Amino acid sequence: QVQLVESGGGSVQSGGSLRLPCVASASLFMIYCMAWFRQVPGKPREGLVVLDADGTTIYADSVKGRFTISRDDAKRTLYLQMNSLKTEDTAMYTCAADFFICHRIRAASEYNYWGQGTQVTVSS
Repeated sequence: QVQLVESGGGSVQSGGSLRLPCVASASLFMIYCMAWFRQVPGKPREGLVVLDADGTTIYADSVKGRFTISRDDAKRTLYLQMNSLKTEDTAMYTCAADFFICHRIRAASEYNYWGQGTQVTVSS
């Protein structure tokens, strides 16, 4: 069982930056695949990026070059650094994890462990 808790959301102007931490209850060494998703009301969750245990990262085109995923194993924390934010980045951001190897940005339904989400609002 893994519990995930995100924070760091808030309101920011277009072009600004935010960093979202996601703290895990278990050692990150035990978790093979960690990911960030986002969702806006009325739309399905969008997979943004995954991080495999070997350090492999895969980004969605919508965030490539602007968002960066990283991890601090000592703090059991996954991060999403978001730069050059756009109004269309406004969404609820959630981290997810599971014990398979990512290999790709998997569908949300494939993950068993989720945080509660943190809201990001980007204004023009």
